[in-house]
Amino acid sequence: MKKISIVLAVVLFSALAVNAQSPLGNGGKQLNAGIGFSGWGVPFYLGLDFGVHKDITLGLEGSFRSYSDYDYSHSIFGFSGNGNYHFNTILEIPRNWDLYAGLNIGFYVWSSPSGYKGSHSSGLDLGGQVGGRYYFNHKFGLNLEFGGGNAFSGGKIGISVKL
Repeated sequence: MKKISIVLAVVLFSALAVNAQSPLGNGGKQLNAGIGFSGWGVPFYLGLDFGVHKDITLGLEGSFRSYSDYDYSHSIFGFSGNGNYHFNTILEIPRNWDLYAGLNIGFYVWSSPSGYKGSHSSGLDLGGQVGGRYYFNHKFGLNLEFGGGNAFSGGKIGISVKL
């Protein structure tokens, strides 16, 4: 009976260790899409993450937002790259959750009508983000992320699909 208890304990701990791994992992790909919130309109975004290590992803993202300011309409296009560390392994978070933080660098183009002060501008910005995901199954999940320090500041909510 004692041997069976030991075997069951080893199997249980092994299952928990497997469950606490990074949800994307090395070589994995994931598509992210959704909407954001900021002081400059509602951004729509589309991104792709690549697993380069069991706890590290690199990603690319594009976004667009449009908003009105009195009599003027503005639009902002953004393109960014990001790197994130996923805390699942170190914090032993279950596989259906994903907690991460990282940095991003991005280029934005801000367009306003002619006659508006600063009708066109662009720039390169560095910022940070912290976020999390909940996966309903092995492929689909919801994400929530907060960022700051650049033109991509604010937050976003959307879906994640593992490819």
